Amino acid sequence: MNQNSKRRTRKTRRTTLFSLLILVLLAAACSDGAQQNAESAADNDTNNQPEERVLKDFIGNEVKVPAHPERIIASYLEDHLVALGVKPVAQWSVADGKTVQDYLQYSLQDVPTIPSELPYEAVMSFRPDLILLDGADMASGDKYAQYSKIAPTYIVGTEEVNDWRKKLLMIGEVLNKSEEARKALEEYERKASEAREKLNEAIGSKSAAAIWLLGKDAYIVHENRSSGEVLYHDLGMKVPDVVKEISASATANWLPLPNEKLAELDADYLFIVKSEGITKDQIVSDPIWSAIPAVWNGHIYEFGADSSWLYSGTIANGQIIDHVLDSILK
Repeated sequence: MNQNSKRRTRKTRRTTLFSLLILVLLAAACSDGAQQNAESAADNDTNNQPEERVLKDFIGNEVKVPAHPERIIASYLEDHLVALGVKPVAQWSVADGKTVQDYLQYSLQDVPTIPSELPYEAVMSFRPDLILLDGADMASGDKYAQYSKIAPTYIVGTEEVNDWRKKLLMIGEVLNKSEEARKALEEYERKASEAREKLNEAIGSKSAAAIWLLGKDAYIVHENRSSGEVLYHDLGMKVPDVVKEISASATANWLPLPNEKLAELDADYLFIVKSEGITKDQIVSDPIWSAIPAVWNGHIYEFGADSSWLYSGTIANGQIIDHVLDSILK
């Protein structure tokens, strides 16, 4: 190869290498630019997220709700919070904090208590960034104005006072957890449906009743409320005539059960919620109770007042379903 050819070859190589270097630098610059644009877009998305939303509560108040509240007080609504994976800053209690919702303590055992009346000073001491009130009666008089001075206050409720499903969905919306609320509800409905099928296959159409013994007084659960809703609507058990009669004009969850009505109770299965001081043997040996079919057949099951039978919600009702299945299908 002559000298001119060698010089042309070296020049061509240098030109090619230089061109490649330019292409690499351009590619790197484009990549850096794209990454910077992506990061900038992400930052803008974060910055554009609202720090609060204006929502209308159950009675029409427009409430500025934090986008992501972290210190929530939701007295007697804790079942819904637990179902959504949220831990409140304080939990409902009575009797100077001695009585709480025991069935939720697997999640709330380290959460301090607050009196059920929600005294203003106690509420302030927890420095909440959101207060959820269970119904308009908790905000009567000047209570709403006082609570609103402490933190945004949202009243949760439904036209059907005890519609826990609607309350769960409403709280899910307030807490930016609508998807979690829908999922929790779907899981509950699936559980109830499967349990209803198992019961129907095992015992067919049988009646049931839940009775709360409080000292010498007996109360029967309403047909459409609390654990009554679970027994009769979710699990499809038959409603005894006495339950229908007493529930017809009542609005409370648990209704006084006179001795004469107790003796008429035609229930195949009986779920007793009782306080300390009375035993199953005492119940069975009482002549008034002996007329109940569930007592004849030994289909009587006991639960403590600290169980979920006195409450309502995804967690409470799910536990009640477990209790019924464990009792009847054991």
